[in-house]
Amino acid sequence: MASATWPADPLGARRALLEEAAGLVHAARAGAPVAPDFDPAGQPGSGSLDPWAQEVELLLAERSAFAPDPSAPVDVVLPAHLSVSQLVTLRRDPQALARTLRRPLPTRPDPYARRGTAFHAWLEHRFGSEQLLDIDELPGAADEDAAPDAALTRLQELFEHSEWAERIPVAVEVGFATTVAGVVIRGRMDAVYADPDGGYEVVDWKTGRRPAPGREADSAAVQLAAYRLAWAELAGCPVDRVRAAFPYVAEGVTVRPADLLDAASLNALVSSVPEPVSPLGRG
Repeated sequence: MASATWPADPLGARRALLEEAAGLVHAARAGAPVAPDFDPAGQPGSGSLDPWAQEVELLLAERSAFAPDPSAPVDVVLPAHLSVSQLVTLRRDPQALARTLRRPLPTRPDPYARRGTAFHAWLEHRFGSEQLLDIDELPGAADEDAAPDAALTRLQELFEHSEWAERIPVAVEVGFATTVAGVVIRGRMDAVYADPDGGYEVVDWKTGRRPAPGREADSAAVQLAAYRLAWAELAGCPVDRVRAAFPYVAEGVTVRPADLLDAASLNALVSSVPEPVSPLGRG
């Protein structure tokens, strides 16, 4: 008589191996030594160390090596492309950027809540512009601090009572790629307004709090400096005819830094990263 198990096990013959692997992950999270019982063929039970487990051990050891002194210098090859948010990190904490470039890891999967994307999407719809964006170009992607999307209604009310409510931008969600010291900087400007004197004002909406004066504020301003330079190139006008501003919607305050980095200063910032010793140039 034929017989079968119901419901069928979706893992089948792989269950023992996957359960062993899951146990290793739980043990590593708990801080216990990872000592899997795999044979060379990948089956549990022989007592030998599997190559996969050895790879895990090496990765954990590398992570531990960074933990005691996260400020230790890290040498990396600067890539040919950087996002605006990476440029901001380069100004604020070059070693943090270096560690990210050396060992890229996925960001936490909560950009909507962390970056106030709902507010930016509402503005985009309000201005009649809806576009498909890359993950690094999400509205607010360069923001380090943002209000949660749950605050959308309040932010909308504050915007409608701000100096920006009656102004009509000449451009919205402007993607760009500009070259700074041989590195392509990519980003997306929230909005651009025409000034009465014939110049322009580039705006990046902020839904969170203002950064502390000093290093944090100076680093954040690098974002506006890059936007200002990019728009001057796109519009074919001198950089000194372009202003830039951070409207902090939740606080009802617009910050217009008076000492934004110019093209030469942005070039110096990127050039501060040592050139790689390679006939191929930047990696």
